[in-house]
Amino acid sequence: MRLRRLSAAVFLGGLTVCFISLLISCSSVTRTMVAPPEIPGAAYVGNQACYDCHTNITRNFLGSAHGRLHFEGAKLSGQSGCESCHGPGSKHIGAGGGRGKFIANPGKDPSNCFQCHLQIRAEFNLPQHHPVLEQRMNCVQCHDPHGLDIFKPAGGLAMARLNQGCSECHREQTRPFVFEHEALREGCTVCHNPHGSINRKLLTQSDPNLCLRCHAQVQHGSTGQIYIGYTDHTMMLRQGACWSAGCHTAVHGSNVHPRMLY
Repeated sequence: MRLRRLSAAVFLGGLTVCFISLLISCSSVTRTMVAPPEIPGAAYVGNQACYDCHTNITRNFLGSAHGRLHFEGAKLSGQSGCESCHGPGSKHIGAGGGRGKFIANPGKDPSNCFQCHLQIRAEFNLPQHHPVLEQRMNCVQCHDPHGLDIFKPAGGLAMARLNQGCSECHREQTRPFVFEHEALREGCTVCHNPHGSINRKLLTQSDPNLCLRCHAQVQHGSTGQIYIGYTDHTMMLRQGACWSAGCHTAVHGSNVHPRMLY
């Protein structure tokens, strides 16, 4: 019996090592751009050529997730991370730089981002989505493609950073509340898919299923009554879901009611 336990421990330990190794390899893998932007007549020059004008961006970019991108067709394979998203830079440099001169700008045209982020491209085609394809928004409003953290960082408390990108537009929903919805501490994406969803308001699940992931619904066997928390919801559930029934209407937080009824 002791030998079996030892063998099981060794097996589980081996699985743990393999899992950790897999995580490390995935996080440090060098990724390849399938189809970089085309700049007619331009040649690849490598990241170092970008350094003179874009010093701060280039310095931080080397440690970012996108910094490991390269295009194998470039002459400087493995050193053309910038050009994987912006296209070959020789004509841009020859023209003395300048915004949009012989260079692709993924911040204005998301098609360059979608070359790699195919799943995100599909989500933007769902019925409810942020208007990126309609060119009323762009990816860099929420993401920093050059930084160590792909989500744009914020000053102040770390908890505020989770929702900072959303608060730029949705200020009413992310403002401080006396009685806050604890889910906001984990971030807006706990309930919403920011790219697209089949549910209204970009919700990850339909109304009742979403709330019941945290607020467990329990049925008492003897009486058949349905409780959520310490409150009998048997009759209330017939009126609809948590906020569509007109009950918990202040779903993001309330300044006057601890159960966010208004």
